[in-house]
Amino acid sequence: MNDNASMSAIHGTITIYLLRVVVICAAVLPAGIRLAHAQAGAGDPNLAHPTQVVTVKRDGYTVSGLVTHLQDAKTFKYGIALFPGNPGIMRLTEKEGQPRFEMRGNFLMRSRRHWLDEETLVIVVDAPSDQWGTFYQHFRETPRYGADMEALLKEIGRRYGVEDWTLVGTSEGTVSAFHAARMNPQLARRAILTASLFRSTRNGPGLSGVNWADLRAQLLWVHHEDDPCQYTSYQDAKAFSQKSGKPLVTVRGGGPESGGACQARTAHGFVGVERETVKAMLSWVKTGAVPPDVMR
Repeated sequence: MNDNASMSAIHGTITIYLLRVVVICAAVLPAGIRLAHAQAGAGDPNLAHPTQVVTVKRDGYTVSGLVTHLQDAKTFKYGIALFPGNPGIMRLTEKEGQPRFEMRGNFLMRSRRHWLDEETLVIVVDAPSDQWGTFYQHFRETPRYGADMEALLKEIGRRYGVEDWTLVGTSEGTVSAFHAARMNPQLARRAILTASLFRSTRNGPGLSGVNWADLRAQLLWVHHEDDPCQYTSYQDAKAFSQKSGKPLVTVRGGGPESGGACQARTAHGFVGVERETVKAMLSWVKTGAVPPDVMR
């Protein structure tokens, strides 16, 4: 075989090899992309469900919520608006079609999937974008905050057909949920306050001075008997339940705990008993009957 023939044979072999590599890559790449997406959400089981960022533009700032629902659910009767604890600032954005946010370890954030069924969706509410540096409790008492929450809930209601709203707060998020419900009686049929902030902190007065007669929504208290946080004691929960004349569901058990007393991985954040606590609250939303105390 002459040199030209040899070179032609070599070129032909190389061409066939490269074509095979291209075919193999084309077949493998989509699976690799899907695997990467699955791995990206592996640390947050809530992201296994359809999740969208809904943003409402206001006067020079935005208000956003993270919506989650079951894959095949189309018609929603109940909307559950979740207000996470301190600082209540998720910094919720969307990048390349994927939600980006902070506070993933908060009780309401990490347990949001347990609310889901064929007729229920959840939204985790972020602080307004111009409040990302502060979000003081006194701001949450203002008419502007009430209007911000109205705009966000109405937009989500318009998109998903939700008219029946329950506002749920935990720890400092109970301040947000209470005032949002107080100022939007036409939207908020119910309010659930969990691990409630009863005493003043550096960020504001908590629920210490609110007028319970101002809240027209039905109210349910939920508190862990062993809550170790000095601002959210179980004794205060019993006292506020009596003062407001509204029922208290006591949670017991769970664990193991980690972190400081007011952190989310303790009884303050219902660690180890998240699912049971959420299911009890969802039962109250749907039936109006006060559920029995939660124990695990």
